Amino acid sequence: MCLALPVKVMEVGAGDTAIVDLGGVRKEISLALLSDVQVGDYVILHVGYALSKLDPEEAEKTLALFAEMNADAAGAAAA
Repeated sequence: MCLALPVKVMEVGAGDTAIVDLGGVRKEISLALLSDVQVGDYVILHVGYALSKLDPEEAEKTLALFAEMNADAAGAAAA
């Protein structure tokens, strides 16, 4: 199964790279497949590449759902 995640762009670097926030972890990714990405944008990340830009509201909803699923899984594991 493949999973693409919404991430927030924290820095845009040289050579089609960016630093994104991935659940509190900063990671360098490639922006080679997109144009006009700016700090604060949300992108869909898959295997190190930004695939598309994402509406900020939709990104926040998706990230909230991931956090909720993680909390539910942690609660089930503790029980």
